[in-house]
Amino acid sequence: MSGNLRIITTEDGSHSLYNDELKESYHNSGGAFKESIHICMLYGLDSWVMNNPNKKPIRIFEVGFGTGLNAWLTLVWAEQNQIPVLYHSIEPFPLTEDIYSQLNYGDMDDAIFHYKPYLQRLHKADWDKGLIMSEYFNMKKEKISLQDVILYPTDVVFYDAFAPSKQPEMWTKEILSKVCSSLNPGGILTTYCATGQLRRDLKDVGLEVEILPGPPGKKEMTRGWKK
Repeated sequence: MSGNLRIITTEDGSHSLYNDELKESYHNSGGAFKESIHICMLYGLDSWVMNNPNKKPIRIFEVGFGTGLNAWLTLVWAEQNQIPVLYHSIEPFPLTEDIYSQLNYGDMDDAIFHYKPYLQRLHKADWDKGLIMSEYFNMKKEKISLQDVILYPTDVVFYDAFAPSKQPEMWTKEILSKVCSSLNPGGILTTYCATGQLRRDLKDVGLEVEILPGPPGKKEMTRGWKK
């Protein structure tokens, strides 16, 4: 997979990857760093904590470890807020070191620069094993497909697969039902995807669906709440 990848720079100065085989980037061209903060932190973790201030630890499932940006920002968030997070991520095609070692996310914000070493630690961590990464962040990443993974009860889902037009098998109602069934009551799913079909399918599998403003370069995003 890495042979088909090349590093690109998005509009906020942060890196993303472009998959030449799929003709698809890992992030919105408007800014990878800003996109992850917007979708996963602002409309994901921050929103969930606002509605569940006393529930700890927070259990997160990520569809697509990819560049590690969502996981790394979640680690930073957990440390800054001193809220424990149990993070479960899957990625059937992990990046090789020659790719992930060049990613510049740790240089994007001076306020979190001291967390920079954790980004490569996240990538270098053993697959298919649990790991205590920091005082407030425990992670398990698995080299497995979404179809085959066993899911744990989850509070927040970051659904970050490639677009439905590129990976339709990741967006079927059957697979969405599997993921949404793992959500605890009050749990949320956030995704950059804003198709009408996705929203209809999320409603059909039991979520209340919101259309939210998208990150820079994208008009809308989607969030679903478990009743």
